[in-house]
Amino acid sequence: MIQVRLQRRGRKNDPSFRVIVVDSKKKPKTGNYLEMVGSYDPRVDRVELKGERILAWIKQGAQVSDTVHNLLVSQKIITAKKINVLPKKVVAPKVEEPKAAAPVTEVVPDAASADDLSSEAVAKEDNSVAEEAVAA
Repeated sequence: MIQVRLQRRGRKNDPSFRVIVVDSKKKPKTGNYLEMVGSYDPRVDRVELKGERILAWIKQGAQVSDTVHNLLVSQKIITAKKINVLPKKVVAPKVEEPKAAAPVTEVVPDAASADDLSSEAVAKEDNSVAEEAVAA
């Protein structure tokens, strides 16, 4: 299958691209392309395309990459909608964590505190008996 796609040229941090027609099985950096049909420099936003040659290749069955398709639309060589070439964002499903309830403090009488409670009850009983005896 024949493709119309970009081939990166230029130095590090200074990209420029060739618009080439190449067999899809060949790597883009090999330089073995069928025809160079334009160039694109994104840093100065310069686009030079041979529109007639690109349309001729498309009529012969060449596929156009998404970025080149968007360049052709912006240069009004073809009429179509632009394609979103950015990767789709993956939205992770929200995992609802159980809400932390207020700490429940249960009063569990210890053995020592149970003895204290029983002795207080006995003391109250004794006081009430003592008070009754004093009142009589």
